[in-house]
Amino acid sequence: MIVDQENTLTILITGANGMLGRDLQSVLANRAVTALAREDLDVTDRNAVEGAVAGHDVVINCAAYTRVDDAETHEDAAFAVNAKGAGYLAEAAALNGAKLIQLSTDYVFDGTATTPYPESAPRNPVSAYGRTKAEGERLALELNPDGTCILRTAWLYGAQGPNFAKTMVRLAAANDAVNVVDDQQGQPTWTVDVAARIAAMVDANVPPGIYHATNSGTATWFEFAREIFRLAGLDPSRVHPIPSAQFPRPAPRPAYSVLGHDAWGAVGLAPMRNWMDALSDAAAQGVLDPP
Repeated sequence: MIVDQENTLTILITGANGMLGRDLQSVLANRAVTALAREDLDVTDRNAVEGAVAGHDVVINCAAYTRVDDAETHEDAAFAVNAKGAGYLAEAAALNGAKLIQLSTDYVFDGTATTPYPESAPRNPVSAYGRTKAEGERLALELNPDGTCILRTAWLYGAQGPNFAKTMVRLAAANDAVNVVDDQQGQPTWTVDVAARIAAMVDANVPPGIYHATNSGTATWFEFAREIFRLAGLDPSRVHPIPSAQFPRPAPRPAYSVLGHDAWGAVGLAPMRNWMDALSDAAAQGVLDPP
């Protein structure tokens, strides 16, 4: 725990060893933070959750079952973490008068839209993972209605843990050409920017509700990969576009994962910056360096 006397809020981060959780610890390094990894707190244990939340003003739930394809055959396991765990944290937060920032995903939508999904769009998940995250949203809002912020994000990459950007750099080292799907559209998002936005939410004491924390602009996975190659000093022409049908996966992927950002204006915060600017800064910080 690192304490700054000028910041009196006590903050609990669950899932603290994940990609976002680690960046959150860096961004909140001058705050009173308790960072609990999976081995420190099992969010599916209701009593353990109650004990962990006690004494905290803000709970940031980064704990999640994120193996999207595995969830298709292990939905109960994903549900326990993504839905029940979120519910237990919301209950405990309500009991302690704490704010809960529940991390969620674009997978709560079906991906059939052609314009950005507003925060108020109805959930309609098409995968097991999406169903469990959608239920986690519902439970969190229901069980702590006066203190829950749902923060949906998507297409995350960062310095910690496996992610698309690191995979592209690794594949580039072993292959002359890399095939990447070009018919799924979304918003590449740097975990450092999400962590900074969460800190801003805490500082601004934003009201409960749903917010979308993705970098602005849009890209396909193919376009994202080409920009990764360019910034890594590699030849972007080595990235070849393919349709999703040539890369079948157990879980269906939303074809359109672009999220709208209107809710930020209502609380006095600007939308997050363009994804290309964020990726450029990430590259400068070594995120795209060879493994």
